[in-house]
Amino acid sequence: MEHIKGYDYGKSGLESSPISLEDLGLLKQTVLWSDEDQANLQKAGEILKDQVNDILDLWYGFVGGHAHLVRYFGKNDNPNMEYLSAVRARFGQWILDICQKPYDQSWLDYQHEIAKRHHTSKKNQTDGVDAVPIIHYRYMVAFIVPLTMTIKSFLAKKGNSQEEVKNMYNAWFKALTLTVITWTYPYINEGEF
Repeated sequence: MEHIKGYDYGKSGLESSPISLEDLGLLKQTVLWSDEDQANLQKAGEILKDQVNDILDLWYGFVGGHAHLVRYFGKNDNPNMEYLSAVRARFGQWILDICQKPYDQSWLDYQHEIAKRHHTSKKNQTDGVDAVPIIHYRYMVAFIVPLTMTIKSFLAKKGNSQEEVKNMYNAWFKALTLTVITWTYPYINEGEF
């Protein structure tokens, strides 16, 4: 794998996630996670791996088409193109990670790192940019919809049956929901998560 600036998955020095593996297990139960979901995510990863740039083009087009979203990648409503590019590389790797990585302590720790990078606790530090200091909580949760709704057409491009596509799509939705839940931790008052 080529080096991606700021991609720190599995590296030492990451803060341990305050979300325990037990908490993650309970969250998985809550989103109806099954062993089949993990298998379907693996299949999805194989299907999506050569479509990552096309997916990112679609998602970045969505963000770029909405001033209230693209503003998070700059300051005074002026997007920082280098920042957008750096984030894009990590976002592409995240597509593969959500499908292929085991949801273990390393996964939790890196999700916590990503969470801080969206929050005032660490936003802009990884890329050393001067941009708005937070991605507001409401958009973290709202992004579950476009990132789920748009993935189905990519999952259907390799000739899998409608049932297989549905199963991969459902697994993606559950995995994305779990991921975003972990990313919201810094936004919640202590003891309320």
